[in-house]
Amino acid sequence: MVENNNFYIEKIECIVFIGYSDVFEDLLTINTKLNIPTKIISSTDQSTDLKLDHIVFDNIDSNFYDYIQNNFNIKNTLFISLGSRLIFNSKVISFLNGNLINFHGSRLPYDSGGGGFSWRIMRQDRIDNQLVHLIDEGIDTGPIIDNELSIFPKKCIIPIDFEKHRLKKFLDFYRNFISKNLTGTRFHLKHQLNYIGRYNPRLSTIDNGYINWDWDPLELYNFINSFDEPYSGSMCLLNRGDFGTIHLKSVHLHGGDSSNHPYMSGLVSRHDRKWIVVSTSGKYSLLIEEVLDSNGINIIDKIKPGDRFFTPRELLEKSLSTRVIFNSKGKNI
Repeated sequence: MVENNNFYIEKIECIVFIGYSDVFEDLLTINTKLNIPTKIISSTDQSTDLKLDHIVFDNIDSNFYDYIQNNFNIKNTLFISLGSRLIFNSKVISFLNGNLINFHGSRLPYDSGGGGFSWRIMRQDRIDNQLVHLIDEGIDTGPIIDNELSIFPKKCIIPIDFEKHRLKKFLDFYRNFISKNLTGTRFHLKHQLNYIGRYNPRLSTIDNGYINWDWDPLELYNFINSFDEPYSGSMCLLNRGDFGTIHLKSVHLHGGDSSNHPYMSGLVSRHDRKWIVVSTSGKYSLLIEEVLDSNGINIIDKIKPGDRFFTPRELLEKSLSTRVIFNSKGKNI
């Protein structure tokens, strides 16, 4: 609850997770060690691979209200949104006694919204921020309860690297936050400024991951990295589309070869057995180790010097004009 601009719960009797997390089992282990019962509410789309006991709601309706009312002492229950697909309006927030919070893995009001680490890799954002905030009717706009800043290790390059590091930091931050609540800590709320910030829409690799070979080397490098593991890889064609849509992964920025010209961008200048050297519009080249076909097979041995990577203008325009939205049933374009 909120009182005098402080957030606290007098005694946490139960924690309810709403949404989905890759580390649900770890979170439940933490709660068990702290003697806090846990329930999970998920959606149809998010619960597909969820092996733990849970209940599914795709909308907040009378059934949702009845379930909460009949199973929890709302005043002493902490409701935690983890990527929830449900819409929390003022009625829901009031019904839950203001005990509805969200954990967000970046700095707010910068980086509200979705897109995971892809947007941040494109911008070379190296600052990690474990943050928990109250949920209001906006998107990631509620007052900040607590946060912890750190720098990502140098080894973090592609999304899976950042995500592994984030999850470890998140579990530590979560454990400490719940422990502080149990010891009676009152968190002074820090209200977000409404005249700065950035909203990032969600991204889908197959919709938004097409490479613009007109970009300079660093922009190409960051963009290709941003759709690397665990995603299918940024996309383009080769020559006349010989292999259909292909996906690029394991890319390096390389300054050891001669300078390029913008017309050379995308040209394979050399094949060094396990990787290829690809020209860009600037003085750096790209070293690429994985060129995957639609079946995920690395076809790098079939690529020859003189081949060219390119992306038709219509695919780039479609990529830029497609906004991907996820609801409780999945992706909805």
